Amino acid sequence: MEEPITARPQHGIAMLAAALLLAAVHQYLFYGMAPGISVPVFVGLLYVFMMYYAKDAIRELNVFSYAGLGAVVLLAMTYALFANPLFRVLNLLVLPVLILLHMTYSLSYRKPDWSSPKLIGAAVEHLVPQTFRHMETLVSLIRKRNGGNRDDERRQVLVKVLIGLGISAPLLIIVVSLLSTADGVFSEMLARLPKLLEHISFGEGVFRALWVLLLGAGLFGFVLGFAQPKPDERSSGSKDTEGQPATEPFSLGIDPVVMVTVLASVNTVYLLFVSVQFSYLFGAWDGLLPEGSTYADYARSGFLELILVTGINFVILLLSLPALGTARNALRRSMGILLYVLVLCSLVMLYSAFSRLLLYEEAYGYTYIRFLVHAFMIFLGLAMLLTAVRIAKADFPLAKCYIVLGLFSYVLMNYVGMDKIIAAQNIKRYEASGIVDADYLSRLSWDAVPALVEFSRREDGILEQPLRDRWWDEMQQERSWVSHNFAQQRGMQALERYFNP
Repeated sequence: MEEPITARPQHGIAMLAAALLLAAVHQYLFYGMAPGISVPVFVGLLYVFMMYYAKDAIRELNVFSYAGLGAVVLLAMTYALFANPLFRVLNLLVLPVLILLHMTYSLSYRKPDWSSPKLIGAAVEHLVPQTFRHMETLVSLIRKRNGGNRDDERRQVLVKVLIGLGISAPLLIIVVSLLSTADGVFSEMLARLPKLLEHISFGEGVFRALWVLLLGAGLFGFVLGFAQPKPDERSSGSKDTEGQPATEPFSLGIDPVVMVTVLASVNTVYLLFVSVQFSYLFGAWDGLLPEGSTYADYARSGFLELILVTGINFVILLLSLPALGTARNALRRSMGILLYVLVLCSLVMLYSAFSRLLLYEEAYGYTYIRFLVHAFMIFLGLAMLLTAVRIAKADFPLAKCYIVLGLFSYVLMNYVGMDKIIAAQNIKRYEASGIVDADYLSRLSWDAVPALVEFSRREDGILEQPLRDRWWDEMQQERSWVSHNFAQQRGMQALERYFNP
C-alpha cells in the first residue's frame, strides 16, 4: 500500500498541524464549559477536517449518506436550540456513536452496508486499532522531521512508553473517580496528596496542553485510519481484488511496551486502593467502618463502582493477551506479573463489592436485582480465574471456556430457585431484625409460595391477606391443561392447606 505520509512529509505535517489545531479548538470550546452552540460548531469543523484529508476514501453518496449526515446535524443543533436535560445527556452518548458510524460508512475501505452488523465492527476497528496503528506513522513523521535514526531502539521504546502513558491518562481518570466514589478512605487519602505537592504548581495550562496533544494525536491517527488503512502486521498481508487490505481477524495489535506501561500505571493505583481495603475490609463486619461512615452509608455505597472497575479490568486483561503473545523474554515475564497483579486486585475488589452488597441486603432486604448482581460477581470472578490460567498457558482455550462457563451459569441460574432463596433470606432477616417487606414477598413467584405459607403460619398470619388475595385470584382463573405448571400446583396446594385446613 502506498503511504503518502512517507512520500510527502509536508502533507503529513500539515495534517498533524490541522489535527492539533482542531484539538485546541475542542479544548477551547469545552474546557469548563457547558455544551451549547459549541457542539454544532465543533461537529462541523470535525467533518471538514475528516472529509478534506480523507477525501480520496469517500464512497459514492447515496440516500443513507445524506440521511446520516442530516441526523448528525439535527442532533448537534439540539444543544443550541433546546434545553431538555434528559436528551442533553443521552445525546452525549448517541451523537459520538452516530458520527463514528456515519464516518465509517462514508470513508471505510471495507465499504460496509448501512444495515449490516459489519458496520459496527468496522467502526470499532477504525476507532481503536487503526488509530493506534497510525501512532507509528506519527512517530515516524516526527522522527523524520527531526532527522532521527530509524534504528534508534531506545527512542522507540521511549515513544512507546509515552504512548502508553497517554492511553493510561484518561483510563486513570475514570478508574480513580470510580474508586474514590466507592471508598471514602481512599478518597480522603487522594485528597491529602495535593498537600504533599503544595510547593509544585502545575496550573491548568499543563492540563490544557495535554488535552490538545492527546486529542490531536488521536485525530491524526483517526483520519489516517480512513485515508491510509493499515492491516494487522500479523495477518497474511494479502489484498483483495481492488487492491485494498484483505479483511483480517479483529485484533488491536497493541505493542507489548505500550501495554506494560498501561498495566504498570493502572496497577499502581489498584495496589494503593487494595492496601486501603485490607485495612478495614474484614473489620466492617465487626462494626469497624471507615471514619465518618455510618453502617447505612457503607452498605449502600461502593459496590456498583467496584463492579464497573472490575469490568474495566476484565477488558484490559482481554486486550493484553494478544500483546502477551508477541512479547519476549523479560518483557513477557514483566507483563505476566503485571497481569497477575491486575487479576489479584480485581478479585479483591470483587470480594469487597460482594461484602458490601451482603451488608446492603442485611440492612434493606433481598431482591431479584441484588441476587442477580451477586451471581454476576461470582461469574466475573470465575472468568477472571480462567483468564489467569490463560496468562500462564498460551494454548488455553479461553473463548471455549467462557462459552461453557456462560452457558452453565445461565442454566444454573434457571434451576437454582432464586425466588425460594430470596424468600428464605428475607425470612431470616425478619427473624433477626423484625423487619420484613410483606408486599415484596407476596409478589414473588409460585416457587416461593410454600415457604411464604409456612412463614405466615408461624408468624400469626403476617402474610395472610396478600396470600389470600393471591389464592382467590387464582381460583377465578380457568386454565387449560396445556398451561399446567408444577410450581403453581405446589403453591396452590400449600394455599389450600393454609386456608382450608
